[in-house]
Formats: sequence, C-alpha cells, structure tokens
Amino acid sequence: MYPRTGMLFGAAALLTLGAGVAAAETLIATAGPMTGQYAAFGEQMKKGAEAAIRDINAAGGTLGEPLTLEIGDDACDPKQAVAVANQLVNKGVVFVAGHFCSSSSIPASAVYAEEGVLMISPASTNPKLTEQGFDNVLRVAGRDDQQGQVAANYVVDNGIGSKIAILHDKSAYGKGLADEFKKQLNKRGVQEVMYEAITQGDKDFTALITKMKQLGVDLIYLGGYHTEAGLIVRQAREQGLEARLMSGDALVTDEFWQITGETGQGTLMTFSPDPRKNPAAAEVVQRFQEEGYDPEGYTLYTYAAIQIFDQAAEKAGSLDLDALIEALRTTAFDTVLGTIEFDEKGDVKGSNYTVYIWDNGNYREIGG
Repeated sequence: MYPRTGMLFGAAALLTLGAGVAAAETLIATAGPMTGQYAAFGEQMKKGAEAAIRDINAAGGTLGEPLTLEIGDDACDPKQAVAVANQLVNKGVVFVAGHFCSSSSIPASAVYAEEGVLMISPASTNPKLTEQGFDNVLRVAGRDDQQGQVAANYVVDNGIGSKIAILHDKSAYGKGLADEFKKQLNKRGVQEVMYEAITQGDKDFTALITKMKQLGVDLIYLGGYHTEAGLIVRQAREQGLEARLMSGDALVTDEFWQITGETGQGTLMTFSPDPRKNPAAAEVVQRFQEEGYDPEGYTLYTYAAIQIFDQAAEKAGSLDLDALIEALRTTAFDTVLGTIEFDEKGDVKGSNYTVYIWDNGNYREIGG
C-alpha cells in the first residue's frame, strides 16, 4: 500500500499559457536507460511513449486534455533511478511508464509508492517488483519465474546441452532470471556444471571461457543483458568454444547481432509472443515502419502501458490515484499487446513466454 501524502492529482495538470489562452496538460513520463550500454532499450521506450502520446492526443487527449511527456534517464543504475523518480515526482507527473531494468524499477517504485504516483513498467520482470505490496505499481511484462521456467523446460525437453554453465551479471534481473532457470533445471533432474557471476561492463571473458572449455560446456545460460551476452558469444567462438548461448528477453535488440555478427547464429532467448505480429498492433506497427523505425523489443510494451493509463483514466473519470487503481484492477484494456487484465499484485493475467532463435541477423519464434 502507499501512504497518502496530500498530493492532489488534479493539480498535476500543468497550466500553460500560450497565445493568451490557458491550456491544461497532463504530465506523464517514461524512464529508463536513455544513455549507457543499455540505451537501445531506452530508445525503444522513448519511441513507444512518443507514439502513444501522439495517437492519444490526436484522439482528443486523456479526459479531454493533451498528454505531455517527460523523459527520465536512469542508465539502469539503482541510485540514479531513485534520483530520477524524485525529479519526476517534483515535476508533477501523474504516471510513469517505467522503468526498464528491474534493479532500477524496484527502488524507484518505493518513491512512487511513497508519493502516490502510478507506475506501470513495460519491461521489468523480477518478481519482487509486484511482490512489495504497492497497489500503484504494475507491469505489462511477464515475470522471471515464468521466463526461467519456460527456458529450462525447453532445454530439457529438447535435449539442448548436456553440460550447462549458468552465468549471471549480479543485477536484480540477471541473477533473478538465472536463479529461476537453475531452480527449474534442477527440478527437472539436470545439474549445471558451473554457476558463476560476471560483472556488468566487463569486456574480456577469456578466463571464464577457458574454464568453460575445460569443463566441456555445451550450453551457456546467461541471466544478463545483450552487451555482455554478445561479447561472451563472440569471444567463445574466437577461443574455439562452440557452446550455444541462451538468455532472456534482454536480447531483444538488433544491437546483440551487431556485437556478435555470424557468431550469434543459433543463440536462443525467451520473450513474449512478438507484439509486432499481434493483429491489434498492425496499424501502429505500420505507422512506425512508414517512419523508418522497427518497433522491436519493448517499444510496443511502452505504448501499451500508456494506452492502459489513458483507458484507466477515462474509465475512472479522474486522475485520482485511488480511482485509477480501482479501474486498473477491474477493467480489461484493449492495447497493442492485445487484451490485458491485471491480477491483485499488478501482474498481467495469463502472461506467457516462448522461445526465439537468432537467425541471420533476426530473431524468430520457434516455440516453447
């Protein structure tokens, strides 16, 4: 639950003077890694948010008022995420579509809970985010206890790898995902031959790869992000280790292939069914493509988070947080991801994952 702080959400509509006429605007935000090594995902979020606001405003705005966007850059750093959250609160935002990294979303969510600001993360999958008891914190992404289970079952059911190394980058997302994969793998009767941590930002994995070669590793499962994943794959091939890599939804960016080139061929990852192929997204995807942008990864998830905010506000007839929360818990929302309903924790009902393979520079779904 969140404490009441006396914040009046009607007052969060900014009064802007233009050509002598007062125009009310509703301030919302998206926050994520706009800079740093994960900035590709920040770009996805920014593009999705800008497109959603453009389309909502073209249709008359939210509760008859236009939406205005603030951008928060947390660089996937927990301390910076808290600072960004406080900045956004001080600017008077009523809703945040963010953050991206679980290690940012979890501490930032405490700020939004304290200050009474609605938060819907497009991408953070660590279970803890919605296990904290904050009724103003939701997500449109799935959870790692679902994602890790799907990955482990796929590996066992399809006989992929007999000597498995599990790596994680120590982040809330990376370690959480690796641990969920390990839990299900062990439950299925398979024991990994290695479980080790790497450090985000590392560039040289020679010693780690040498150890994996000595152990005869033929499958590497990484809980982490695309930059380290790409470097591990490329350096493994350079050192003669042909082990296949499998990871999670943080590989859903073309930057992964830019790092690996052909050495990324056959890499596996888990992600929800490709939202670009959802009939509900066809019109929005076409507009993106006409503008020369491919709405991959979490672009449409961010778009959907803002759609949900808009529809919840219209259902509630208000920007009051209690009214928004009531609408969020009792309404089925029509989004570019399809119909979305939330459970009592703020997770999507019926969320699912499937397995993808990187093939000649693109990722395609192969089942799960």
